[in-house]
Amino acid sequence: MDTFFILSAKYLYILPILILGGYFFTRKWPAQRRMALFAISAGVLTYVIGLIASHLYYDPRPFVVGHFTPLIQHAADNGFPSDHALLASVLAMVGLYWSWRLGAVLWAIAIVIAIARVYVGVHHPIDVIGSMVIAVIATSFVYVVMKYVSHKTIS
Repeated sequence: MDTFFILSAKYLYILPILILGGYFFTRKWPAQRRMALFAISAGVLTYVIGLIASHLYYDPRPFVVGHFTPLIQHAADNGFPSDHALLASVLAMVGLYWSWRLGAVLWAIAIVIAIARVYVGVHHPIDVIGSMVIAVIATSFVYVVMKYVSHKTIS
């Protein structure tokens, strides 16, 4: 069981990239363009908000406060927010806005990543939940703005 969580905590974030990338390449050019603009905008905004949040809230890693050795090596820095959960969550949100099924699969992977990061001892639950909330808010904001702008340019 430890092996599953170790591998998930370290490497599972690659799977949503591959899945969303594969989905992207099955779309025709106009949809690819919109999807790329949406994903890049949402990704950048999510990253910036995550960076700001890391300066506003400091959460020592569980192995630092609990004085134990985590299952994977990690620097003893701020654990909030979880970069792995942040990336997986923003990809899940992008997928969700394009396809409910795609989004559900990507969210399932994001949740496994979040659980694994907590299980191996490098994040507290607040770190991964915060990442998910940041991704949902940032991606939803980008979606609303892009929808508004596209309606304005069509009118």
